[in-house]
Amino acid sequence: MQQAVRSRAELGHGPPSTAPARAPRVRSLIDADALRVLHRSARVLLNNLPELTDRLVAALREREPAYRSTLESDPVGTWQEVHRSLRHSVSSLLDPRNARDAALRCSWKIGASRAEQGLPLDALLHAFRLGGSLIWQSLVEETSRTAPEDVRLLVHVAADVWNFVDEHCTLVADVYRKVERQHAWRQEHRVRLLTAALLDGTSRIADVAETAEALDLPEQGRYAVIAVAGGRQAGRTSVPGAVVPAGARVYWHTGVEVDHCIVLVGDGDPDGEQDEATVGLTAPAGTRVGVGPVVAGLAAVGDARRLADMALSMCADDGGTVRLAEQLPAALVMSCPELGGALAARVLGPLLRLEPSDRDILLDTLAAWLDCDGSAQRASARLYCHRNTVLNRLKRCEQLTGRSLARPADMVEFSLALTARRLLRDT
Repeated sequence: MQQAVRSRAELGHGPPSTAPARAPRVRSLIDADALRVLHRSARVLLNNLPELTDRLVAALREREPAYRSTLESDPVGTWQEVHRSLRHSVSSLLDPRNARDAALRCSWKIGASRAEQGLPLDALLHAFRLGGSLIWQSLVEETSRTAPEDVRLLVHVAADVWNFVDEHCTLVADVYRKVERQHAWRQEHRVRLLTAALLDGTSRIADVAETAEALDLPEQGRYAVIAVAGGRQAGRTSVPGAVVPAGARVYWHTGVEVDHCIVLVGDGDPDGEQDEATVGLTAPAGTRVGVGPVVAGLAAVGDARRLADMALSMCADDGGTVRLAEQLPAALVMSCPELGGALAARVLGPLLRLEPSDRDILLDTLAAWLDCDGSAQRASARLYCHRNTVLNRLKRCEQLTGRSLARPADMVEFSLALTARRLLRDT
């Protein structure tokens, strides 16, 4: 017992299982007397622990604002926590070798639980230092009351007492930050799962409000989803450069091959006809970007994601941007590939059965004529041939398919069939 305060290791510096053994330093007779005074006063503090706890709780209420709400919401639990901490601290003054591990475990639990509750670390460390200050002040008061001539001896153990306080503050800060990191990771993982479910369209109605809060997005806003793929650098860990307008509220969800961006484009006004125009973006070379149409409400983001993926599938292999709202006929074809393929086979079948060179000439001419709004002159310039050549090829298309380009319904079929063949050729 007489050598209990002879080394900082005995006072708990470092984890209990890893503290290196230190050779005890030799104390003078004055140090031994100081240790006797310390133990005598500490035993009195241990016997008066409830009163000491009340004093520290009152100090926390007065001097640490962050603890006030804790004391109001759980006064009994907070009092018991303070009582346990003081008991272990005072016990460590009396028998540091045997009380050290229990004191460290107590401080570890306090640091972990307060981190989980979100109490600021500064407030927690302030509470521990207030506790150390109160213990030291009480030791001095008790010695002054019973043996004033011994107060000067306490100076010889002051460093050991404050080293004990510093060690526990260090431990509390370390465990607090560790738990804080774990908590942040769990929160991030939870947000990612909620967002993935939202984009997949599998969110429960009860989860939408939580997701909106987690993403800091309104539940009833108007949203578009952007799908981005390609243009990635080796080892890329961030989202590629699809850039939404400055100030837009967005949330990126990264995937293995496709990243999705949820974009708030309106405040929920159902008459916002121009919302799509606000989803402006630029993309670096080689990046494929699909922009889905705007949907109402965060719960509909799953539909927006599906449509954005459809737009992405229409992008050229070498990159570019496709807005589904500008490609609705093609979207109709892509929404049901089986029917699109059947339409292409039914309408273009006679052309597809020709020799490849003949087939491609007729299909390219038909596509160019439709792209040029039915102008044979413009189509001929695009195809580098005479206007009459274009007309002759179109006439042959009509004869082989049994359809007329003068009939609107047949023109629609031709257009959709060509779109289906182009989009579904590689699927």
